[in-house]
Amino acid sequence: MVHRIAFWSCFGLAVRFWQVGIEMRPFFNRSSLWAYPVYALGGASFGHWLQGVDDRQAAQLGERKRALLEKRARKAQRDAERGQEA
Repeated sequence: MVHRIAFWSCFGLAVRFWQVGIEMRPFFNRSSLWAYPVYALGGASFGHWLQGVDDRQAAQLGERKRALLEKRARKAQRDAERGQEA
């Protein structure tokens, strides 16, 4: 989880550096230093949200897998019972 948040924080900082570079302004101007933590925080919040999405999807896929395996086991049991009767 931490690696995803850290990655997106760094991505937010990279976006800020890219923006300032496109504008051809100095990277570390005293009056605009406040923007770097804001961009990092925006990236971190996106990373946190993305981690939650990933966790929910993994839980949903695990539940679906469990249900399918149970269904497959019930079908195999029914087929085995029918095979013994015949």
